[in-house]
Amino acid sequence: MNTIEQLQEELDREATRSRRTLENMPEGKHDWKPHEKSMAFGYLAELVAIMPSWVTMVIGRDELDLNPPGGSQIPRVPLKTRADYVKRLDETIAEAKQSLKGTSEDHLRTAWRLLVAGNEVARTSRYEMIRDTINHLAHHRGQMTVYLRLLGAPVPALYGPSADDKRFS
Repeated sequence: MNTIEQLQEELDREATRSRRTLENMPEGKHDWKPHEKSMAFGYLAELVAIMPSWVTMVIGRDELDLNPPGGSQIPRVPLKTRADYVKRLDETIAEAKQSLKGTSEDHLRTAWRLLVAGNEVARTSRYEMIRDTINHLAHHRGQMTVYLRLLGAPVPALYGPSADDKRFS
């Protein structure tokens, strides 16, 4: 199995885990925060839903500036209901897998840059940036499970059983 196939399989596994987490989101808690310094629940859930689109971006673009002159040019799709978040996750996973299907091992070894206001903050291979994106997704999904617990919503089994979901996969 080559690197591209491995990344596609990993995206499938992570999609299942992310979908379970988003499906347990209580409705009407978009603006809820466990602490004033915390992200709003809706924004955190949006990150989990859209983060697979970063794979597409890393493959298709040479860099991203998180704070470009004139503001972000990346359109945001408003997400309001649990179903909206799950649908967006499914879309971004499908796009990411299609992008991986259309790329090459050689392209994944080429450089990619992350900028903030024109200043380079990271330069790495596209492969490494995609791996970091998948890890970043798992991190934010983990934060979501804490929010779920604090709101009294069931926490799904992700890498093994939870107190609410006894599945191992």
